[in-house]
Amino acid sequence: MLELLINKQEYLKTIMLVENGILVEKHEEHENQKRLEGNIYLGKVVNILKGMQSAFIDIGETRHSLIKVQDVLPKVDITKNKIEQKSIEEVLKEGDKIIIQVKKDGTANKGAKVSTHLNLAGRFVVLMPETEIITISQKIENKEKKQKLINLVRQILPKNTGAILRTSSENATEEEIKQDIEKLKKIWKEIQEKAKSTKKAPTFLYDNMALIRRTVIDIIDRGLEKIIVNDKRIYEDVQKLLKDIKDIKLELKEENLFNMYSLTKQIEKMENRKIWLKCGGFITIDRTEALTAIDVNTGKYTGKKSLEETIYKVNQEATVEIAKQLRLRDIGGIIIIDYIDMNEEKDKNAIEKLLKDELKKDRAKTQSAGFTKLNLFELTRKNMCNNDYYKE
Repeated sequence: MLELLINKQEYLKTIMLVENGILVEKHEEHENQKRLEGNIYLGKVVNILKGMQSAFIDIGETRHSLIKVQDVLPKVDITKNKIEQKSIEEVLKEGDKIIIQVKKDGTANKGAKVSTHLNLAGRFVVLMPETEIITISQKIENKEKKQKLINLVRQILPKNTGAILRTSSENATEEEIKQDIEKLKKIWKEIQEKAKSTKKAPTFLYDNMALIRRTVIDIIDRGLEKIIVNDKRIYEDVQKLLKDIKDIKLELKEENLFNMYSLTKQIEKMENRKIWLKCGGFITIDRTEALTAIDVNTGKYTGKKSLEETIYKVNQEATVEIAKQLRLRDIGGIIIIDYIDMNEEKDKNAIEKLLKDELKKDRAKTQSAGFTKLNLFELTRKNMCNNDYYKE
């Protein structure tokens, strides 16, 4: 059973996705922690940085946000059109007002990163104004279904509007997708009207929703069966989100939800640097500002038949655990895995395939670069939720 637990204690909300009693995702939201990612503003250009081909944008926060020239130029399909080559001073000047969206929250030392390439996320579709690119989730593997969905959306979308079809669109009806797009078109129209009517910049235009609402919408169609909440106000908010969905049970349980499924112990374990594997091997996870390094070790495991079999067994178990930990700890950015060296190419290919299969369970976008010449495995992962604001 897949359950979503939302626990509120004083100023902290903890969102936990639990599968058959096992914690698979955990996210936190502090009431005094301001999240901007996904929000849309009418910003004001305050400084052009020719040497960096970027500009600082005032969005009304303490620190100015940064925009790069490629995030100002129109978004085009590079397979059909050439990318326009212009300098930052050709497309922006100080005092300009532009509609932007926060792509990455700022830190204690840096402002947010912003872009003019907007995304409005719905249940089945992500609407992209001012472009005609239509893409579809890589997790939908049926080619015929993919093309059918793309053709459907192309017929529905207005001119100069693109979209990303989410994984949930695979099982959606034509009418559900149409309704989703209509809702998003209405939101975009309201944003445009607000931007035109306002006389000053910076101005806040659109709230990308609180973390709880985003999480609920994102996992509704991923086999979610039950949501348990310990706060009446949050319960009422979630109830509104689920008003047209009958398959998900919502329960108010006014107690500490950490007492369920020994969640406190599970959370304590996820803070450990070293994680033991069932076979006796272990992995270590070290996070730095530049990347996350994961090391695989044989530990206590000596194997039974051959060295190759021993190495493969540990690497195999480690791969499943690594995919689990990336999701559980919400590790983003560059990730380097130092597997125990494998001499057989077939073993490397099997491990790579296993990792890709395990990562399909993850809601976050991941990209695998494979093994390098130094036998290190490289991949990237996008955070589901940036929890690093107070860590810098």
